[in-house]
Amino acid sequence: MRIRATVAASLGALALTAIAVPAAQAADHSGVRGAASQATTFAAQATSQTAKATAFSAASASDDQLGDTAISNVVVNGGKDVVLGTTATKTITVTFTATDDSGIDTSTGYAVLYHGTDMDNSDAGAVPSQQVGDETNCKTTGATTATCTMTVTIDPRANLANYAAGSWKTWAIAGGTDGDYSQKENARTFSVKRYSKLTTNASPEPVTKGKTITVTGSLTRANWDTSKYMGYTKQPVKLQFKKKGAASYTTVKTVTSSSTGGLKTTVTAASDGYWRYSFAGTSTTPSVTSTSDFVDVR
Repeated sequence: MRIRATVAASLGALALTAIAVPAAQAADHSGVRGAASQATTFAAQATSQTAKATAFSAASASDDQLGDTAISNVVVNGGKDVVLGTTATKTITVTFTATDDSGIDTSTGYAVLYHGTDMDNSDAGAVPSQQVGDETNCKTTGATTATCTMTVTIDPRANLANYAAGSWKTWAIAGGTDGDYSQKENARTFSVKRYSKLTTNASPEPVTKGKTITVTGSLTRANWDTSKYMGYTKQPVKLQFKKKGAASYTTVKTVTSSSTGGLKTTVTAASDGYWRYSFAGTSTTPSVTSTSDFVDVR
């Protein structure tokens, strides 16, 4: 059995505490690297797998800044929601621009993704594959700017639980060659969602014009606690129809999913065409549209 509680606790207590730059070291950029060098790793045994994350030894996770270093243009996963199913990992890219009048120390850039009110109270998260202090984490793009790029792999079996679906935050840090630095606890918010599935079956087929067509289906989504798919209950789902030869679908009615995620309704057969269900999505679950089912009306 996967030890999700251990993973979450470790991320909250260890892996997602911030890199704090000691005041005594603020005179030069070694402060950022010095704090970063305290990084350690923890392993949480989950079934036969080990969940790894970087742990930072620090005193504070709040925003902090010295001098004119700035972090901007933070982009997570190309600006798209991060959607995960039950088992497959997903690798995403986090980029941001760091600026300082004296230039950026490319070894100081780093970012961490987390879920929670703040870093100190995070309950889920993921760290980059890159090491803290790696000079290749950022690439100089000008005399005063650098682009920092992190690659983060999220494993739903190790990093996630159902409560972690929704809004996540990005913690980021960068330093100048003159010792200035900027640390942002919430440099960018983004969504992590539970993958959804939707099916449609219209019958009978063929059907006599004027008779009843029964349209069934099922709305399910990833359950990160059990690594299975489960019905998404009491959700409004649109039944849509496209007449044969038409260019677009129209919504016929809205059906509410059952306690098991099931969908069922009836319509009157009027003409040949395609039936499908469409779900708009929620803050924790992405939108999804089923494959259409063609009905021949005679």
